[in-house]
Amino acid sequence: MEQIEQQIINLREKLQYWEYLYYLKNSPEVPDIEYDLVMAELRLLESKRPDLLTVDSPSQRVGGKVQNKFFQVRHKVPMLSLDNIFDKSGFMIFDQRLRNRLKSNNDIVYCCELKLDGLAVSILYNRGVLVRAATRGDGNTGENITANIRTISTIPLRLKNDDNLPRLIEIRGEVFMSKTGFMQLNTRSKKEGNKLFANPRNAAAGSLRQLDPAITACRPLMFYCYGVGLVTPNVLSDSHWEQLQQFKNWGIPISTYSSRCTGSTEVLDFYQKVNNNRSSFGFDIDGVVIKVDSLRLQHHLGFITRAPRWAIAYKLPAQEQLTQIKKVEFQVGRTGIITPVARLNPILVSGAIVSNATLHNINEVKRLGIMIGDTVIVRRSGNVIPQIIGIVSSKRPENALQIVFPSQCPICCSKLEHSNIMLRCPAGLVCAAQRKEAIKRFVSRLAMNIDGIGDKIINQLVNSNLVTNPADLFRLNADILMNLERIGPILANKLLHSLKKSKKTTLARFLYALGICEVGYATAVNIAASYNTLDILITADIKSLKAISNIGPVVATNVYNFFTKSYNLNVIQDLLSPPIGIRCYKSKPAYLEHCKKK
Repeated sequence: MEQIEQQIINLREKLQYWEYLYYLKNSPEVPDIEYDLVMAELRLLESKRPDLLTVDSPSQRVGGKVQNKFFQVRHKVPMLSLDNIFDKSGFMIFDQRLRNRLKSNNDIVYCCELKLDGLAVSILYNRGVLVRAATRGDGNTGENITANIRTISTIPLRLKNDDNLPRLIEIRGEVFMSKTGFMQLNTRSKKEGNKLFANPRNAAAGSLRQLDPAITACRPLMFYCYGVGLVTPNVLSDSHWEQLQQFKNWGIPISTYSSRCTGSTEVLDFYQKVNNNRSSFGFDIDGVVIKVDSLRLQHHLGFITRAPRWAIAYKLPAQEQLTQIKKVEFQVGRTGIITPVARLNPILVSGAIVSNATLHNINEVKRLGIMIGDTVIVRRSGNVIPQIIGIVSSKRPENALQIVFPSQCPICCSKLEHSNIMLRCPAGLVCAAQRKEAIKRFVSRLAMNIDGIGDKIINQLVNSNLVTNPADLFRLNADILMNLERIGPILANKLLHSLKKSKKTTLARFLYALGICEVGYATAVNIAASYNTLDILITADIKSLKAISNIGPVVATNVYNFFTKSYNLNVIQDLLSPPIGIRCYKSKPAYLEHCKKK
């Protein structure tokens, strides 16, 4: 028995060493067949001694049992997003702002890294052993994907050099897929008759969210670390760049294409170098992440509502393609704004198929001089939002048509209001399109977070006049829901449970859910932090609203006007009173608490 135990230990150490050489050093010591034979021997011995099987064994990368669902994980240190800049002047403003805050004219030392186009994850190690992994989620709460993360060969199940490891360390990084791996996956999927992924990022995200880890194990996923969350005790260097080198020594993969830069000139040179070589990396990137290297200075600079002050994402220029406008349709937004949308001949731009692009408003159509039938230049702004940036006049066909703006709402036929550059339907929730968008906002993740009520269900509820305002959602019952398409008793009960659960929420979420014009989540947080109750907010005047941090006169007026309308007050009263009885409590987001402690 002791001999088998020692054999298992020796085989594990050998495989872990080979993995380290293969994935971290890029210098494999043995051919794949040798690795496979040793792995087979290990699995055979572990099957004889299942009592010796451990979670950090290389044999456990094949995937565990199929899960029923993903459980939630609360991030003790929130995973914040980054603000974006798109040009040199944006970076120079960022650099100057930091030096002003630091009250120094000295050059700042930055750590510059590639901004990978993948999915952010958190990986927790306890005494060097991988014990939990989670998605970023909303920054405060993610999904437990431990079983899936274990299948990614580049992620160590046990860290090297255990002697100087913190007891707990939360490694953060990006799971992504190489361009070659993506093409191979789609080729295999096509042969097997499965759906094809649109781009490597979608493929990586879909692979991580498989309930069957064995499926994830078959996907060519990669991982690079970009930082750290929770550390106990904190024995790490004050330099972010030096931390990354330490993580590499522990066996955690990091991108070799990163640099410590002193001052703006070196940062801009690094950015230009990345831009010149972006096609050679073998995986998709959409920019450069620029971080203040000193953790002491990071803590001094602190955070804004959802992002650190000490870091920025400098986006790379978007790739552009030509296509033709087939027609222009008019969409009605949540606040009644009419937006022209160009329907395009589908084109692949920056790894995604684009078939629609917003034309924003009347002035934008005039500025571009655009007509139906034109050949246009399409760019994905920030590699996300499709945007028409110009037309190719020489390719305009003789039968090109002028874009004619409507005088009536395309949904409810109400006469449109014209103000400056905007057309607006004044019908409010009487207009089915505005009603649908208002309900979508109300149930969304940052609002009431009512899980399971998506666009298809909302469309059915509104089209059937079952929901005319947000309060009607809470009047639904199992019989009503089961009359909708593709909803059986199990899903109906889940939806009712989600509705019940959502009745306990924060004041900030409730304010955001109400859909007040130009009040996003960050603004709702600021407003909620300034008032103890909704009753006090409802009676606030414009002067006191304008006194709130980062609230300008336009937003203050919008908030004031919203609470002067009897219809809105009636809906709010309906939501807060029995039998619905939503409870709004005041709370500080976890990341603000974290900043305060820092």
